Amino acid sequence: MSEPEGENVDNCIAAAFSPPGLRAVQMIDDALRHDAFDPQPSDLQLMHRCIARARSSRRDGEYPFAAVVGRQGDFVCEACNLVRRDGDVTRHAEMVALSAAQQKLGTSSLHDCTLYSTIEPCAMCSYAIRESRIGRVIFGLQSPVMGGHSRWNILKDGTLSSVIPEVFAPPPYVVAGFLGQEVRKLCRSQHPLAWWVIERRGIFLGQADSPVMAGARSEQELRWKQRFANWTRSQILDRLWRG
Repeated sequence: MSEPEGENVDNCIAAAFSPPGLRAVQMIDDALRHDAFDPQPSDLQLMHRCIARARSSRRDGEYPFAAVVGRQGDFVCEACNLVRRDGDVTRHAEMVALSAAQQKLGTSSLHDCTLYSTIEPCAMCSYAIRESRIGRVIFGLQSPVMGGHSRWNILKDGTLSSVIPEVFAPPPYVVAGFLGQEVRKLCRSQHPLAWWVIERRGIFLGQADSPVMAGARSEQELRWKQRFANWTRSQILDRLWRG
């Protein structure tokens, strides 16, 4: 005799919460990763929007750090650095943008979103990016001194998702050096003296050639297995861990 439908649902949920079930979710994510970066027209559009937002930050006395969040090619929100305005060192552009995106979309899981940033996210921002499960991170200038990818490797740390897969998705797709020369030109034009010091110290670096890709993630249009893994995290596991 077959089990009642309610028991089948309970069994599926229990399997998802068990360690083997969590590992299966991780394996599904890993199996759907690929190595090619195929920038869409929306990537150029949203990165240009990010640069324009950074340009407007000068009137507020802030450095040209800006971030934009897009969702499957559509604009979600944008933010610039608010450290000076708010007198709060945690108000980095990426942190402000992540918070705004979660509020606007009504979810803490941004697995189908892309974060665009003029500068490589720092270690603080990178951890927030990982916990928000951002699917892709695309930035202009690298930060080998403070960067959460090139210096601290938080964005690509697979331990987070392998040990705590119910909280952390696999590492996001990371693209460094996207429109980096445009970002560099903006920074030099707005803060010539400060940028001269920054470049001499090697704090921020641009890519002279093509962008550098790392650890490719799933396609922009997520496959159904990837969708199931993300749904499990956001709709089932989050209700226990973040509810």
